[in-house]
Parts: sequence; C-alpha cells; structure tokens
Amino acid sequence: MIYYVNIQAGREGNGSKETPFRHINDAAKIARPGDEVVVAPGVYREYVNPVCAGEENARITYRSEKPLGAVITGAEEVTGWKKKGGIWTARVNNGVFGAYNPYTTQVCGDWYFSPKVRHTGSVYLNDRAMYEVSTLEECKAGKPDPCAWDQEDAAYLWYTEQDGNETVLYANFQGKDPNAEKVEISVRRNVFMPDKTGVGYITVSGFVLTKAATTWAPPAAYQDGLIGPHWSKGWIIEDCEVSNSRCCGISLGKYLDPENDMYFFHKKVKSPTQMERDAVCRGQYHGWLKEKVGSHIVRRCEVHHCEQTGIVGRMGGVFSVIEDCHIHHICNSQQLGGAETAGIKLHAGIDVTIRRNHIHNCIMGVWLDWEAQGARITRNLMHDNWPPEGREHAMGAMFSTDVFIEVGHGPTLIDNNILMSPVNVTIPSEGIACIHNLMLGSFSLINSGVDSVVNGQREPRYTPYHIRHRTEVAGFMTILHGDDRIYNNIFIQNGPVAHPERTPQNADYEVVGTAPFDIFPTYEEWFAPFSPEGQPNMGGLAQAHFGHLPVWVDGNAYFNGATVYAKEKNFLENKKAKVKAELTEKDGKWTLKTNVYTYLKDFRAGILATESLGKAFEPEQRFENPDGTDILFNEDYFGGHRGLDALPGPFATAEDAKKVLW
Repeated sequence: MIYYVNIQAGREGNGSKETPFRHINDAAKIARPGDEVVVAPGVYREYVNPVCAGEENARITYRSEKPLGAVITGAEEVTGWKKKGGIWTARVNNGVFGAYNPYTTQVCGDWYFSPKVRHTGSVYLNDRAMYEVSTLEECKAGKPDPCAWDQEDAAYLWYTEQDGNETVLYANFQGKDPNAEKVEISVRRNVFMPDKTGVGYITVSGFVLTKAATTWAPPAAYQDGLIGPHWSKGWIIEDCEVSNSRCCGISLGKYLDPENDMYFFHKKVKSPTQMERDAVCRGQYHGWLKEKVGSHIVRRCEVHHCEQTGIVGRMGGVFSVIEDCHIHHICNSQQLGGAETAGIKLHAGIDVTIRRNHIHNCIMGVWLDWEAQGARITRNLMHDNWPPEGREHAMGAMFSTDVFIEVGHGPTLIDNNILMSPVNVTIPSEGIACIHNLMLGSFSLINSGVDSVVNGQREPRYTPYHIRHRTEVAGFMTILHGDDRIYNNIFIQNGPVAHPERTPQNADYEVVGTAPFDIFPTYEEWFAPFSPEGQPNMGGLAQAHFGHLPVWVDGNAYFNGATVYAKEKNFLENKKAKVKAELTEKDGKWTLKTNVYTYLKDFRAGILATESLGKAFEPEQRFENPDGTDILFNEDYFGGHRGLDALPGPFATAEDAKKVLW
C-alpha cells in the first residue's frame, strides 16, 4: 500500500494519490509492514510518531517525493515581535507546548558539566540557532560568548522568562527586524521518533529534519534525538539532512529505565560510573540482544549544527553502519558542556562500522566510549575537530580530538583514515589497531585518563567486554593499557610544538608520532614470565598479570620530527625534508595537497591481514569483520588495490593522493 501526504492538499484526505493526507503522522498511524509513505515537498510542522513496526523483509518506508523537498520541523514561526530599548520581545501561550515546555525544561543530567542554565528550547533566526543567555542584561549587552567557535553567530542572543501562562522571549537581533526575517522557536521535543520501543524496520529517506527541543542524552538515561529508532532494530536513515537539534541529531540509543535514569543527577549516592556498569547489565534484562536491538544503517546524511552530538547511541547502536555521511559543526556554540559531546558519540559500539564519512569542525570527531568491541573506523576524512585559533573550551566542555576510544578492551580498528586535527587518536584504552592512516596530529592520553585517586586510594575504572559478536557480557576488567598495533601509518608533525612540557598523558599533547608507546613492552618481553618454562605461581605472576600489555609498531613513516617508537625495526624517518600536507576546498570538493610521496620513495611495508594482528587480549577476539570473516588490508581510502606490498598511509599510490577526497 502506498500512502500519499501533501501539506498543500486542499482538505484532509484519506492518503490516496487523489486526496492525500496533509500530515505525515496520519500515515504513521496506519502504515503497516510493506507500506510506503510518499511525502510531497513542503514544510511539515509536526511530530511523526510511527505506531507500527515493519518487518525485515517488509519494511515501512517514509520517502520524500523530491530529495530534501519535504521538511519536517519541530519549530513554529513567531511573529508580532515588539521592540523596546533595542531588545525585541514576543509572548507565546504555553498551550502550544502541551505537556513539555522547552522554555521551562533545563538541559541537565548525568555527565553535564556546564555551570550555565540552558533550556531545551531554541530561537532560530533564518535557520540558525541563536545563543541563549542567563540574564536580560546579557541579552541587551549583545556580546558574544568568547568561547563560541563562530563569533558572528554568537552575537545573536535570546533570554526567556515565564509570566503566568506565557513564555516571554527577549532577543537581540543585532539590528535586524525579526518581523522582516524568518524567526522560529522549537516547540516539539522530537521530529521523527516512536514514543515506544520495538518499532523496528523503518526507512526514512530524503527528508530535511530540523529544529527539535531535545534533552541531554547521557548514557544511563533515555536518549532522545531529533530522529531515532528508540530501542528497536533495523532502521535505515538515508539521504537526509539533520540539523539544529538542541542536544542530539540522530539517536540510536537507550531506552528509558526508570530505576537507572540519570541516577546520579537525582540521587547522587552512587558514582555515575557504577551506574554505567549497571546500565550494561540491566540492558540484558531489557532485551539488549542482537536479535532485538541495533543493526541500523545511517547513510548519505548531512548532520550539522547540533549542540551535543550529531549521532548518539548507548547500547542501541550495536551492529550498525554509519557511512558516507557529512557531519560537521557539532557543539560549536559551547552552550552545552559535558562528557557526551562529539560528531558521533557511541557507548557500547559493538561491531559498529563508521566508514567513508567527512567529519569536521566538531568538538570531537568520533568518540567510542566503553565496549568498542569489534568497532571499525575506516576511510574517513577528519579535520578541524578543534577550536578555532583564539577560542578556548568553555567551562565544562570536553577536550578535542579526531578519534577518542575510551576505556575499551578492543578489538577496535582505525584504518585508512585521513586525520588532520592537532590531536588525532586519544586512547585511554587497550586493544586498538591503527593501520594505514595519514596522521598529522598526536596520540594522547596514553597510559592515562582511566583511573581516579579518591580518599587516598586508586579507584580503577573497570569496564565490560562481551561474547564475540554478541551483546552478552563475558567479563569486566580494568584497563592495563597497551595491546595496541600501530602499523603502516604516515606521521607528519604538521605544526610547531608550542607546549613542550606537555606529556602523552595530556589530552592536548602536541608531539606527533609513536614515541609515547615506548613505555610498553614488546610481545616477547611481556610473555617471558608466562613462558612454558616458568612456574605456575599465581602470586608470583601477579605483577605481570596487572602490568602493561605489549604493543606492536612497524612499517611507519615519520616526517618533520615526528617521533619513533624506540623498538620499531622497519620504518622510514626523514628529519631533513620539509614535508607539507594541507586540505584545500573548492566548489565543495576537498583535496589533499602534499609532497610527502616525494620522500617516501621506495619504502614499502607488508600487506596486513586479520592473522597479522592477533587477538585483542581481554576478549580474545580477532580484528575481523562483524561476521567473523578475515580482513585483508589490501584496499586503500578509495577502495583501490594495494598489490603485493604497500605504501604506508591511506593511499595505494601517490597518484591516488591527488584525487578528490570528498
């Protein structure tokens, strides 16, 4: 059955082509497995709440008739602004909000660190979110937040108060007349998201989805987004533009568990880290199984200007694929601060594949937190995931990096990426393989960022690992650090080291290269106490059981003073050449300009495969595909063939490096 929707329809219809529905949600109430909902171009100011799930072989598809022609928005226009003393005011009757008023609901919860009061609502001027301030005086002053990444945008300010049954909005439009511009406010919490769990096998294709008053989405809480599957299986979100969510754009994440929903924020008596462990274990009771949850696809979407994450997901994103997306300008306003901010932020990204994406101008690129077991980050272009020059992180905000893998046990694979921010890979983790990347930034938080010292004693942060390619928990363990493979990368120190006092234990370490791994043993050194000739003395082996794990470093190329792992045997180091590498953009096409291949000359490394990398130590799992098959690393950033040996870095040939990257 095909249902038709057209906001321009002259009257309410029955969903036929001749008399279409005027609202998408009318179709969402009755669509059944195998049905398609075709939506004509127009602006649909509504919340779409799919009632029925599709089936694996009979999906329910919602399709914009014209790609990006149908706009679903959580905002309403505000007119009738009045000016007084340079500030404009408007009044909105609270009845429009129903049971959820975004202008009385604050952004708050576990892992939210910003000291400033912010609401889940937003004011938009010509499709760009204005900046909320805490007082009317700040609004009148019209000064941009010095931490905001875009100082021009940050001068457009708004403030809100309640007056009886009305929300009063004050705004500084910096000389613009709001009655002559498009001014909107978000009034709906979500745009396209079931209000119940288990509504799976839905495709959402070709829409503009924008302006939602979403809430803060920490991992042990219900995670809502502008759009999301809400703890179900098999969604496809494709060819969409997702923007202007107050917190999260696309949520692949967590169901509501009333007994452990922002437990720390409400009760405070248990540590928030313990509540994360509880969430993992309680998830099994709530249906966290491969057969029921995850396996989503997000592809060819543009996700931008969201203030917590572009894509978020605790546990519900397992076995998913995020590919060919353009994710940019996430958490740039610095309005919100806390430990859940990135272009992509996933907890328990088991067997998740993140490939061929362009991720830039985000507070972080990709953050895989806990249980990135079987996750693969491959063939992505990441750059400028760092504050602009002169901007500092706001109070409560996180540090910046391209890739952050936190307190996981692996195997986690980072391969064939172009990483160009000042910090590339942050790994207070173990079981990581970095292979065939171009890296212009540093490693950071090496042997750091895991445990705390409280009451004079060390409090280890132990995290789960899982049955291979499943969600069931196999065990818990502290992070021993190491167990990393660093093969066939190009390292270029692309900028000066302004702070030589910083160490690899700092999040903002500036020195490029592999010397931070000198503290870890080789495999032979690590295994010596466990050799067959040794005695099976449990107490005697305790030091070895809790010591650093080994690392494998080989086949890398180093330029401009990038540092070399002391025990690496097969490598190329050139300290004399002045190697340059920079991105250029013209007409929306991004290319790499570099002379590095002049200096690589005849240096080659071996072709790597799953068998080359061994197993991640704690889960005893290979670096393999989600279906358990081997990976042969003989394809480059573009999918080009490498042959019998390999240049280090993400390109099979020097000519490939000249192609359009995105």
